[in-house]
Amino acid sequence: MIRNVVVGRLRSADGDAAESDRRQLDEGLAGIGALQLPGLLANRVGLDVGLRAGGWSFAITNDWVDTDAYRRYDADPEHNRYRAMIVEVCEQVARVQFEI
Repeated sequence: MIRNVVVGRLRSADGDAAESDRRQLDEGLAGIGALQLPGLLANRVGLDVGLRAGGWSFAITNDWVDTDAYRRYDADPEHNRYRAMIVEVCEQVARVQFEI
């Protein structure tokens, strides 16, 4: 099984730009969270609740039956549309995939 973990930090913005970025992030995360692709075992998205200083803005985790299922997700056009929305409003995004 493959676990995919993504964390990101929203870029610094003020006023209307910050609100717009947050709406775009929310839309992208909702889209990722709603995906139902073959081989998907679990899919979670969430915003940081601020329990510790210095945290990232959001996280995405999903579990895949195998490497091939993850690769299909990684190449999926709908996934990539939502991913682009998220990346566009972030100053940093980090990813890792590992076997569990």
